[in-house]
This record gives sequence, structure tokens and C-alpha cells, in this order.
Amino acid sequence: MKTEITVNAEPRETRGKNEARRLRVKGLTPAVLYGANQASVAVAVNPKEVNKILHSKAGHNTIFNLAVQGGEDTPVMIVDWQNDPVKDNLLHVDLKRIDLTERIVVKVRVHVTGEAKGVKIQGGLLEVIGREVEIECLPDEIPQQFTVDVTELMLGQNLRVSDIPLTGSMKLLSPPEHVVAHVILMKAEVVETPAAEVVAEAGATPAEPEVIKKGKKEEVPEAEPEKGKKK
Repeated sequence: MKTEITVNAEPRETRGKNEARRLRVKGLTPAVLYGANQASVAVAVNPKEVNKILHSKAGHNTIFNLAVQGGEDTPVMIVDWQNDPVKDNLLHVDLKRIDLTERIVVKVRVHVTGEAKGVKIQGGLLEVIGREVEIECLPDEIPQQFTVDVTELMLGQNLRVSDIPLTGSMKLLSPPEHVVAHVILMKAEVVETPAAEVVAEAGATPAEPEVIKKGKKEEVPEAEPEKGKKK
């Protein structure tokens, strides 16, 4: 969705690890601006401002203005970003120019609300399967999220992607038959009884396992005939 947020950016003349390290020392994050059939531009942005957008309800679907010092002022979206796996610092950002008159493809989060009757009354289990759906629409009409109410779901019933209401220029791209959430029967817990206890309860003595020896069978020598006694 289009917002009035503006993020300032500084142009970068050089690239590479040393330049990125120098920017991070200054409290900035390297970024690249591209798209709209224009040349890509290397810039640096404030990571706090970018993280604030990423953690908003619309997240990376937020369209905001990027004001490059001494350069262009254009609406953009965050299409990719990289965090440090240990410190979780923002290491790099890819920003795409957005033409507000052209339709774009985005993935929107699905939020489930309500307590399903199949859970409350019938003792079932609500399982949420689909967490986001893909749509195509005008940039100004990208929703923050889709909210679906599962209150009326009974045991064995489900909500599908096709049940999500679309408005304006929105066009569904995800398969409509995909399940978003359903109420299923809770599986009974199976307790396995050790074999030794089963035998003890039956009052039987467990049979000893038969030992099969491998290799050549040992031959038993025949007994010699008993010699006669002297008279």
C-alpha cells in the first residue's frame, strides 16, 4: 500500500566490502535502487527507518518515497534484504522503483480470527495451513493483510483461498482450491505397552529365542563299539 513515508538516501560512488564496512560504521546500510527501465543506483539508507517499515503491518509490501540526495525522489518497495545471522543487523537492501499506474504481483499475509465452533463445541483442532496468498493489483490497493473469520467452521469444514474477499483491482493468483484453515479431529494418543509387561500380564513365560549358528555344522563322532571282556 502507498504511504506518505519518506526515507532519505545518500548516493554511493564505490561498492565492495570495504565501502559497506565504512557505511555501517557511520550507521548506514548499503542499498541498490533499480527498476522502471532505469539504471540501477547504489545508495545508502538508515537501517532503523527500513526496519521500521519491515516490521509494520504491511511489511515489505509498503510503498514509500525514497529521496536520494542530489537525485531522484521516487516511490519504491523493499524486494529483498539481508540480515546478519548473529547480530541481526541489516546488511543490505534491494529497492525497486514502483510505477503507481501499473499492476504488480505481491504476496499478502492472511490473518485468522475467531474461535471455530468445531473447536469450542465439538472438541476439534483448528489447523492454519495458508499464511499468505498471491494477488495482482494496483500499487495503491495493496492490502496490509487479509483477515478471515473461522468462527462458523465446524468439524470437517474448511476455508479456501477462494473464500478470501477481494476488492478493487485485486486479482487472485494463488490456486483458489488451496485450504487456508480447517477444523480436524484430534488424534487419540496411543500409549505403547512394553512387550515384557504384556507377557507378565498374560502370566506366560517368554520363550527363549532360537539361536541359529552360522558356518559349517560341527560333526559329532560316532561312538566306538564296546570291547568284550576277557573270560
